[in-house]
Amino acid sequence: MDNAKPASSDRAPSHLFYQSRLRRPLVDRAEGIYLWDQNGKRYIDGSSGAMVVNIGHGNRHVIDTMKKQMDKVTFAYRLHFENEPAEDLAGRIAGYMPEGMDKVFFVSGGSEAVESCLKLARQYAVATGQAQRWKVISRFPSYHGGTLGALAVTGYAALTDPFTAMMKEMPKIPAPTAYLDRDNFSIEERGLRYADKLEEAILAEGPESVLAFIMEPVGGASTGALVAPDSYYGRIREICDRHGVLLIHDEVMSGVGRTGKFLGGDHWNCRPDLIALSKGFGSGYSPLGAMVAPSRMVQPVLDAGGFQHGYTYAGNPLACAAGGAVLDEIERLDLMGNAAAMGDLLKGELVMLSKRFPFIGDVRGKGLLLAAEFVENTVTMQPLAKEKNAFQRVIDIAYDKGLIIYSRRTRGGVEGDHFLVCPPMIVTREQIGEIVAILDDTLQDLASELNLPVNR
Repeated sequence: MDNAKPASSDRAPSHLFYQSRLRRPLVDRAEGIYLWDQNGKRYIDGSSGAMVVNIGHGNRHVIDTMKKQMDKVTFAYRLHFENEPAEDLAGRIAGYMPEGMDKVFFVSGGSEAVESCLKLARQYAVATGQAQRWKVISRFPSYHGGTLGALAVTGYAALTDPFTAMMKEMPKIPAPTAYLDRDNFSIEERGLRYADKLEEAILAEGPESVLAFIMEPVGGASTGALVAPDSYYGRIREICDRHGVLLIHDEVMSGVGRTGKFLGGDHWNCRPDLIALSKGFGSGYSPLGAMVAPSRMVQPVLDAGGFQHGYTYAGNPLACAAGGAVLDEIERLDLMGNAAAMGDLLKGELVMLSKRFPFIGDVRGKGLLLAAEFVENTVTMQPLAKEKNAFQRVIDIAYDKGLIIYSRRTRGGVEGDHFLVCPPMIVTREQIGEIVAILDDTLQDLASELNLPVNR
């Protein structure tokens, strides 16, 4: 990212630092699916930030709810007081969960939610006489968070390699990238073959040592909205049950309605043992996430001395008030229904763009969690040469045109450029048209710059 175009050459040096030296304009305000910088330029938030702002910017109901809560209490430590917003939100979230998932542990973000799942799974095993279970199998590629525990189950070389000496790296199996396979199997047969790799790994590691398997029901940035064949999901559950392995669903990106259902796993009636939520849960109005667990796992841990884990802001009343108001808007505006309908429309438009720009080799996703992957050859699915840096150039060109999208590299973070288009769930048909028009111009410029083919 260091070679990206700077926002301004006359800006004072910043005391902040993040991933790179990239500077962007100073934001001024935001409303709906739009943001404006301090120079008055408007941007379409085509990625909902980092797939966060599910209900859009500037929602008055959420803001007013937070203001009312601020007049009452903004912080009450959970060991000193219970608070009504947290109690109410936990009950409402439990109502959206698969049967039996009735306990909620609030956190402030996705990494914390995943870390909580890993630690509850381990403490449950210890509390129930299965202390020999500690290995958590995950997929490659995948992304589950930035803390060392979450990185240990992440499969993304660029993010994990500097820290491998500091963590206990966990076993990986291939992500179900059936769209890349060139064989004589049906798509459903491919799904079963990918799922069976979990059983192979469990047997290789020793079933008595395997604690859990963690997966994103619909992939996030590391796999570009990857959706496995339908056959995959049920087989994974069967394998976990057969070997006493807990199934953790990382719904940090796919949860809270973005895919057209409350959970990404709901598309396949999945029954996980633990669920991690965040991002769209607070929709950018306040840092908020949660682990959702069944009583059958929580009670043995509490009986054994308590859950040895926690965060200062767990169950924060202001954050939970915001989360409750976000749910109000998802329900009032039927945003899950809109995400499904607008997602179908946007996906169809992306498919049409792939016909015009044949370096788009695959379009995939569910609802408004969608991605398109660049390839050199659509027959072999050979990725674009990484030296072209297409994943960075596409977002820079779009940004200059006033459209914000998100990109990563699908194949382990090394190559396989893709971009995600994930606007807020309030997006309209007309706004989809606006997004697609800018994407068309962006891809045309990218093709000219990188000498990529275009069908006239």
